[in-house]
This record gives sequence, structure tokens and C-alpha cells, in this order.
Amino acid sequence: MSFTWISTTRSQYWQENDASSTILYEDKKPNLVITNEKKRVIDGFGGCFNELGYEALTLLSEEDRHSVLDSLFLPDGECQFSICRLPIGASDYALEWYSHNETPDDYEMKYFSIERDKKYLIPYIKQALKRNPNIKLFASPWSPPTWMKFPKAYNYGTLRWEPEVLNAYALYFVKFVQAYEEEGITIHQIHVQNEVVADQKFPSCKWTGEQLREFIGSYLGPAFEEHGIKAEIWLGTINAPEPWQELMHGTTSDYDVYAQTVLSDPNAYRYVKGVGYQWAGKYAIQRTVQSYPELKYMQTENECGNGKNTWEYALYVHNLYRHYFVNGANAYIYWNMVLQPNGRSTWGWEQNSMITVDPDSKIVNNNPEYYVMKHFSHYVKPGAVRLETSGPWTGNTTAFQNPHGSKVVVISNSFKTDRELVLELNSEKHCITLEAESFNTIVL
Repeated sequence: MSFTWISTTRSQYWQENDASSTILYEDKKPNLVITNEKKRVIDGFGGCFNELGYEALTLLSEEDRHSVLDSLFLPDGECQFSICRLPIGASDYALEWYSHNETPDDYEMKYFSIERDKKYLIPYIKQALKRNPNIKLFASPWSPPTWMKFPKAYNYGTLRWEPEVLNAYALYFVKFVQAYEEEGITIHQIHVQNEVVADQKFPSCKWTGEQLREFIGSYLGPAFEEHGIKAEIWLGTINAPEPWQELMHGTTSDYDVYAQTVLSDPNAYRYVKGVGYQWAGKYAIQRTVQSYPELKYMQTENECGNGKNTWEYALYVHNLYRHYFVNGANAYIYWNMVLQPNGRSTWGWEQNSMITVDPDSKIVNNNPEYYVMKHFSHYVKPGAVRLETSGPWTGNTTAFQNPHGSKVVVISNSFKTDRELVLELNSEKHCITLEAESFNTIVL
């Protein structure tokens, strides 16, 4: 059996190890067994196209910029992204806040325009599609046009719940998909709102489960049918405050409040093809997958840290990958692929990124979370299936079988000492020393 083993530690990123001496005698007891029990299909990995990311890329020479883009998007590159996200209007990592129609009371969307996107997002996306034309794209707004909201502002607030506004907002999504199609870019999924629970100082709009149910079932779904829009409608992206924070205030945004409220309604359900979860939405994904296994699921925004890009946070992020895949996600999407050091947003939060570009030295750094992503996405191909494991290392492990048959095991040793892994697959055993605080990918 061929055997490839890659490890990443604090001091040595992406090290190819000698696997020739790992075959064991039969009497060695395994502490990780890869079974042949197949679970959900993996659709892929990706990141989000944001204006601040494109700005960071423009600081580089053409050669260096192409090298970064190749590493992210080439089908045989380092990360091999196949599913990516973009905002509809400004995300919180835009250079400034905007929507695609700020003409008050333009219910017919006569003044809808994506001119702003042609400066930053569309060139970024086209560079990715040039490298991999098969990338699937999904999009969500952070805020509707301000004239559709109360109060009339990008940050905070809610959608005005008036039929005329709701029809216009459904048309806004239609126009977005059509406008991108005219640019040669296919939008494969629409997620109704970024972080439906968020009432933030950055672009946001708070929704209830009942509002999502009505908007999808009575406005957005029918509008897509009327205009022949092929993009899927997803119930996303669902976040939540930490449960203890909510319960302190006598509220909850658990599974029943959002996913179950929408999906248990036949009229809304018939339009929904999948559910996107992020941040504390991770607490609801298991119940949703168990209740609606026929739908697709996605982790839509990697938790973004504090801009320090530490090794400790990378260990935490590895556990997020595992949590989502073990609980039914079909895909995992990173947030900011590229930023300048410290990753400061226009509203003041500093966030992590896979790659940083220093504006003075023009040096490109691949941060620890770049390698967490690479340990998964470089080897786990679209169409792979997750495999169950057993044994004491299961809680640190995610295993997959690729369409062509190879098995991929991603495992972290978060201890500060080396640990022994005795891996069994089809009665063949391998003994591996997992270095302290390491990420490992084993391909069999």
C-alpha cells in the first residue's frame, strides 16, 4: 500500500516524512482504525472574495500576485479551491459600505448596478475562474439597500416588512444573478442573509426564522421561478451568539428558531437546497443534518480570530474543520484568503487570513491557517466521502475516501509532547510519531 505522510509544526511547515519504516507487526494494538463506513459527500473547500483582499494583492508584483492566486485556485495547486463566496454589496471587509441600488423607492430595480464590483470583486473572481473555470460561487448580502431598512443605515436594523419592499428585494437578488451572468460569472447559490442573527456596527440585517420562511416561500422562490433563475436558494448564513449569552437575556436562536421554522414549512422547504452555518451556528448543524439529511450543508465562514494569526488559533481552527465535517457539512469555506498584516477592517476589527502581504516589504507570508486548509484541501477532492473512525485518536481525526479510492486521514496532535499513532486500515497497521502540536495528513 502506498503511503504519504505530511506534517506541519510550529517550526517546520509542510514537511514530507519518510513513511518507509511505519509498517507494524500484527500484535501492535491500533489506537485509530479507519473503517469503510461512508458518510456524507465532500463538495470542496474555498474562501471569500473581499475588497480588502484584492487591495492586498494589488500591492504585489505581477509575478508574486500570480503565484498567490495559483496557490489558491489552480486545480493542481496547493489549496485547490473549488467553492468560493462573494458578498452582494459591501461585506464588513469592503473598502467602504455600499449596495447595488441606493435609489430610494426604486421598486422595479431600474437603477440596479454592479459597477462598483467591476473595480474589485469581479477582477478578483475572474482571476480565480481563469485558473479553475469550475469553481462554484455562492453569494449573500450583508445589508439590503439602506432605503429598504429600518433604520435607514447599512449597519444594524431590519428589512422593512412591507409587500412592496419584499417584492423589490426579491427582484434585487434576481438582478444580481443576471448582472453577474452578463459578466460571464455564474452564481450557483444565493444565501439570503449573512449572519441572520447579527445586529452589528458593520453592514448587517437581522432576520427571524418566520421572516426567512415567508421571504423564501412567498417572494424569493417565486421570483426565481418567474425569471428563470437557476441559482439555488440556501437557508444561510445562520450564525448565533454563544448559547449562554442568549439565555442570559431569555432568548435563543437554536435549531428550532431558524432551520426548523423554515424547513418544516412545505412552501419554503421546496425552494431550499441547502443550509449554511457559521460561528455559533455550529451548535445547530448536527440537529439540522439529522432532521433533513437530504439537503446540502456548508460551513460558510471560518471563525476569523484577531489578526495575530497564531499557531494556537490554527489548532482551534483545525477542530472547527473536524466539527463541521463530522456533523454533516459538505464543504468548508475560509473567510479572508488574503489581507495585509493585522487584517484590520474598515470598522476596526483585526482578523486572521490565510495569507498576508506586507505593504512595505511586499513579502508574502503563508500563515498557520493556510496550512490547516492545505492539509485538507490539497488531498481531499470534490466527490470524496467522509469515513468513520474508531479508537482514542478519533476526536482529533477526520478521514475521507477520494473518488479514485485513496484514503486521506487528517489528524492533529495538540499536546505539547510527541505522541504515538498506531493507524489501522484494512488490517494493515502503521506506527507514526506525531510531533508535538502538529497537523498531519496521511494518504493511503
